[in-house]
Amino acid sequence: MSSRVLSTEQAKQSIRQLQSLISGGFADQISQLDCQGRVLSDPNVWDGPLAEQFRGSTWPETKAALDKAAQQLEELRGQLDRISQDIFAAGGGA
Repeated sequence: MSSRVLSTEQAKQSIRQLQSLISGGFADQISQLDCQGRVLSDPNVWDGPLAEQFRGSTWPETKAALDKAAQQLEELRGQLDRISQDIFAAGGGA
């Protein structure tokens, strides 16, 4: 069984970029999507049969999927942090 430990500079950069995208860009975009979804869910702003469908099923389902994706990405960010720290501590850091 191999116990190889390797972390190249490219790996470090990719980890940092993924973490940055998760923490910054994606989280901001989800927040913006949520804000606009809430606006469109207000019958005083948008109403009618399609707006009711949006309010009743489309947006709640989409919002739940976005929340789940955000949670999973945050878990990934944490795992990347732990994995990279373990590899660097084991001497795999460049």
